[in-house]
Amino acid sequence: MGNPADRRSVSVAEQLDRNLNIVVLMGGWSSERPVSLMSGEGIVEALKERGFTNVTGVDMDRNVAQILAGIRPDVVFNALHGTPGEDGTVQGMLDLMQIPYTHSGVTTSAVAIDKELTKAVLVPHGIRMPKGKVVDSKSLYEGDPMARPYVLKPVNEGSSVGVAIVTDEGNYGHPISARAEGPWLHFDRLLAEPFIRGRELTVAVLGDQALCVTELKPVQGFYDFDAKYTDGLTEHVCPADVPPHIAQEMMDMALAAHRLLGCRGASRSDFRWDDAQGEAGVYLLEVNTQPGMTPLSLVPEQAKQKGISYGELVEQIIAESLAGASAG
Repeated sequence: MGNPADRRSVSVAEQLDRNLNIVVLMGGWSSERPVSLMSGEGIVEALKERGFTNVTGVDMDRNVAQILAGIRPDVVFNALHGTPGEDGTVQGMLDLMQIPYTHSGVTTSAVAIDKELTKAVLVPHGIRMPKGKVVDSKSLYEGDPMARPYVLKPVNEGSSVGVAIVTDEGNYGHPISARAEGPWLHFDRLLAEPFIRGRELTVAVLGDQALCVTELKPVQGFYDFDAKYTDGLTEHVCPADVPPHIAQEMMDMALAAHRLLGCRGASRSDFRWDDAQGEAGVYLLEVNTQPGMTPLSLVPEQAKQKGISYGELVEQIIAESLAGASAG
């Protein structure tokens, strides 16, 4: 079971008016649309099961402002992933419409989705992140941007979309050939970082508490989009089998990143740990301000580990968004 702080948060959430007019915003047109739809549908179902009588799922299109004006929700649960739902664009629209919404606001969303800006905020405060540089995608066909092995990732995508690990033997993910064609040209700018050998781990933060550490063990390859969202392709070890001081280091870094970026609701920080280097081998890779809420998602899994059910988690996120709107 969770600690007393967890239970107090759940108790506050359970006081929510069951007649609240709630819109769950999902879908959209980003590369992460399928994940968003799975998240949104799960949230709608959970709210209805918990007795909320006025819940509407909205698959976002270009007329979303008009749709929301017609529904006039008391709060929007933002279950969008990727642009424009996670980069501050939708947040700005909701601010203008004076509709409270879950998760982070405009500035935090715009900074956190950009991996280069995230480094600029976190590294000066002592958060250890891999050194990297932004490169033009076309330059990949002329030569390596740094010594192998290295990682390439789009500057402003999530869910491991477009990520490759480039080694002397080749690469996992999108292939890089001598011809200037293929999937890399969908992205103008890419972040190149040295590959951190070791283990893949992640920490969720809910409200102002780091939950626990999960280790991710893909059956093959690396933790890419398919491994994240296909049942059976990745083993989740929750809590992770790591030394207590390493787990605490990651949880402290995740909570610090959450606070420094100004995140609200839930966030998730992804890590690599080179266990040969001990504590000095812990590197934060990125912060996700709107983590997935699918059946395979990590935040619901960690919340469950702390004694918080999926439905309670959804309510807690909504309660925090309404409390923040009242305070503002």
